[in-house]
Amino acid sequence: MGTGVRRGPEIWIRGPVPGSGVPEPVPGRTPGCAVTPRRFSWVATHGGAGTTTLAAVYGGHDCGRDWPGPDAPPSVLLVARTHASGLDSVARGVEAFRRGVAPAGLDLDAVVLVADAPGRLPRPLAQRVKGLESVIDVYRVPWVPAWRLGDLAGGPPREAEPLSRLTGAAGRSR
Repeated sequence: MGTGVRRGPEIWIRGPVPGSGVPEPVPGRTPGCAVTPRRFSWVATHGGAGTTTLAAVYGGHDCGRDWPGPDAPPSVLLVARTHASGLDSVARGVEAFRRGVAPAGLDLDAVVLVADAPGRLPRPLAQRVKGLESVIDVYRVPWVPAWRLGDLAGGPPREAEPLSRLTGAAGRSR
């Protein structure tokens, strides 16, 4: 990117694409081998979404509610809580990328939904999550009581193993 020219948003990619910088799976690789973590910018779609906690646990750059700046990774993970207003705000964020109104050069890699309460989602909210999953990869993070108390030492929860693999935090699960 030494020329200063950055690509437009890419949001409809699922899985590694040759030449994209995303490593292809290596046949025969032993699970649990060291993996170089990808660098992401965590972008909150509303206040209290959890980007600071996610960046501390999974690594990456916490952008808060701002778009990533020039020194931040251009790979974006949009973050929201699983309550109705959180799902509304993340849908607006995905739409911003789809319409091309997100800043040039940013790539929306996935949506990360952080549980807003313990237990299962009510059916209407679960249906909205399915709608998001039909257009973008969605990673779920369960309710973690220790995080509420500020205890981030235990690492990522096992239920969020797919997100751990994506971010390179695999092997640090609780």
